[in-house]
Amino acid sequence: MEITGASRRQHALDALESVGIARRAFHRPSEMSGGEQQRVAIARALINDPLIILADEPTGNLDTATSLNIMALLTEQCKKGITVIVVTHEEDIAQFTQRTIYLRDGKIIEEKRR
Repeated sequence: MEITGASRRQHALDALESVGIARRAFHRPSEMSGGEQQRVAIARALINDPLIILADEPTGNLDTATSLNIMALLTEQCKKGITVIVVTHEEDIAQFTQRTIYLRDGKIIEEKRR
């Protein structure tokens, strides 16, 4: 099945909508805030329906409300069967996970399952 340019564009717009920035679709990175650029990166990670998502501080540049929305989106991906690995220093973000592994100096010091 051939994928048309129009369907690619719509798929990209849908991904941007899922992270709340479809209105910024035609802006250049230099015209976006750090948080908007972060959400573009998340949309880019989701667009090809990956089996695994590696998210290093996915909410680092985001305000609290947007962070919660992004974590809800990543939780939704888990429910679809996608493996999501999140690295964070924020305990409230770690609360979204099914399993949390705490590291110190490269060594596992604790593990929690929810």
